[in-house]
Amino acid sequence: MLVAALYNYWIVIALMMIGLFVVILGGNLVKKIIGLNIFQTSVFIFYISVGKVDGGSAPILAEGVELYSNPLPHVLILTAIVVGIATTALALALAIRIKQAYGTIEERDIQSRDSQTRDSQC
Repeated sequence: MLVAALYNYWIVIALMMIGLFVVILGGNLVKKIIGLNIFQTSVFIFYISVGKVDGGSAPILAEGVELYSNPLPHVLILTAIVVGIATTALALALAIRIKQAYGTIEERDIQSRDSQTRDSQC
């Protein structure tokens, strides 16, 4: 099997690494949310790629068809997309609330303000 024939897995790896890189090194909360979405998209592509059967047909009984593709991974991905959208909306709403409370969405500034608040309370 040629490496070029598995291009979808290379795309999954690239998107996964990009998303992980943004989540780990990004200081901005919105950038972290975008990184998580990129990572999540790579997982979606991976599950869809694994669920595809070469030469497989849709799971509808027909004469002459012996090999079927399993529709379960595709259905699970549809559910995961809906959950991902809801999670992204919640994360963005929290980012807006953090911006209102702290005046910034930069992680370092938020942590420094929290540490100053804790030091002043002690």
